[in-house]
Amino acid sequence: MKYFIIIPTYNESENLPNLIERIFSLHSNFNIVVVDDNSPDGTGAIADTMAKEDKRIHVLHRKEKAGLGTAYVAGFKYALTKDADYIFEMDADFSHNPEYIKDFISAISDVDLVIGSRYLHGVTIQGWSFRRLLLSKLANIFVSRILVMPVWDFTSGFRCYKRSVLENIKLEKIRSDGYAFQIEMVYFTIQNGFSVKEIPIVFTERASGESKISRHIVWEALWLTFRCHAPFLKIIRTKSFFCIDTQKIFNRISK
Repeated sequence: MKYFIIIPTYNESENLPNLIERIFSLHSNFNIVVVDDNSPDGTGAIADTMAKEDKRIHVLHRKEKAGLGTAYVAGFKYALTKDADYIFEMDADFSHNPEYIKDFISAISDVDLVIGSRYLHGVTIQGWSFRRLLLSKLANIFVSRILVMPVWDFTSGFRCYKRSVLENIKLEKIRSDGYAFQIEMVYFTIQNGFSVKEIPIVFTERASGESKISRHIVWEALWLTFRCHAPFLKIIRTKSFFCIDTQKIFNRISK
């Protein structure tokens, strides 16, 4: 079986080498795809140097910071061309502990998508403020109720997909980013008849670097949820799933 881990990066020069070393110490037969958005701190160059020394490391360079969702889609498509059987996604900042990868491997044999859940057994998040924790928890409850899908953690970015899931989802139509991307992928996975399972993880806030979360990402996630469900919004759908400029809407609301 071929395992690929997609890791989007932007200014992760302090974390990426240590993370890759840690992953390979646990799973030497894995492949890692770094999708770098032209990081000013030289993350892409570091990844290139590592790739020259180890053929298990693959690097995709993008001209600018273009969003987490499109970075994952680029990584997914690349992994599929390399005959990947199982495709992971995870953060570069050690908020996702590589130790859990073995649990994903055990769980994915029975289902099509495994999500590392921060809310399956209570709340297992370390280092967040109460306000951020409350917002995240309420957002996931909101999404679950609106979409009527039995998932505790729609927005988790630590996942493993079977190849068949990504082959059947029309990745070129994915336009969302951040939290919304994670919600959209779960939605399409279930809508296409695939099974989803959550496993418990402990999420740890990043120790170095800066968070990439913005207000736009949160708003986009809420708007996407209504677009997936509300009948009156179906009339504005086009071939592009995310056809409305959510940034303009958010700017108007914020004024």
